Amino acid sequence: MLNTVRTTLLLAALTAIFMAVGYLIGGQSGMMIALGVAVVTNLFSYWNADKLVLRMQQAEEVGPDQAPDLHVMIRDLATRAGLLMPKVYLIHSDQPNAFATGRNPENAAVAVSTGLLNTLSPREVAAVVSHELAHVKHRDTLTMTIAATLAGAISMLAQFGFFFGGSSGRNNNPLGGFGMLAAIIVAPLAAMLVQMAVSRTREYEADRGGAEISGDPQALASALEKISAGANRRPNYAAERNPAMAHMYIINPLSGARMDNLFSTHPDTENRIAALQRLAGEMQVNDNGWRDAPRASVVEPVREGWRVPRVVSRDNIDRPRGPWG
Repeated sequence: MLNTVRTTLLLAALTAIFMAVGYLIGGQSGMMIALGVAVVTNLFSYWNADKLVLRMQQAEEVGPDQAPDLHVMIRDLATRAGLLMPKVYLIHSDQPNAFATGRNPENAAVAVSTGLLNTLSPREVAAVVSHELAHVKHRDTLTMTIAATLAGAISMLAQFGFFFGGSSGRNNNPLGGFGMLAAIIVAPLAAMLVQMAVSRTREYEADRGGAEISGDPQALASALEKISAGANRRPNYAAERNPAMAHMYIINPLSGARMDNLFSTHPDTENRIAALQRLAGEMQVNDNGWRDAPRASVVEPVREGWRVPRVVSRDNIDRPRGPWG
């Protein structure tokens, strides 16, 4: 219920910004046109934004025949979370990162980068997937996907007004040149802030939910540290071309500040790690993982390309370890 209210408020705020841009560009008529565009964009976003996001991030769907071990891991974790098996996508990027999308748990997708599979241990990969499944379970994916689409549309509308507003647009603009400047600068910034306010809160919630799904908050904390370091060193070119999508990733994929301030797409990584360490204490978890971790398949680390290696049955592991290796 709370997420439904959040989604409604987010859509209302972004739609209002959309209409304000239309008003600043073309007055009353511009506002009504923008309202119509916003309605169409909202409907399109609900049904198709997940496909658009995956395409813009150059994610490729892989089936169980192409990545059997990754499918086994995600299926086990989805079952533990009480979810249906999501679609699985690979992002061909050296930057370690991941995101989830989809309008509901029945139409969800989890995308992980090849860099993530090559950089993280099996426990850490499972912890990251669990974080994304928590987004799916909390129904964050719809809100985050629609926010990305609408924020991008607001920026495009503002740029359209700047380049094609013409003399008629300026005559209809009640605030003249100042209104056009506000449409170009202030409106996209306002849309970005709406995105960030929602995204940052939900990352903390997904960290906790993911730790509960995997039973391994220590692995998620370690994964966040590695992903954050990798995101600084390795660019994500698809995300750089579409910065409105940045808030969907587990760690900000863009170059620039990651501090816990008003202009950050994500909470500070150190704050998230500290929260997970506190959660590990509450759950009585040690460095080897949760004591109540399920018996499940684990994947060995990937060493070349994006190929996910063979599955190793837990029954074949001689010494006790964490829940995922």
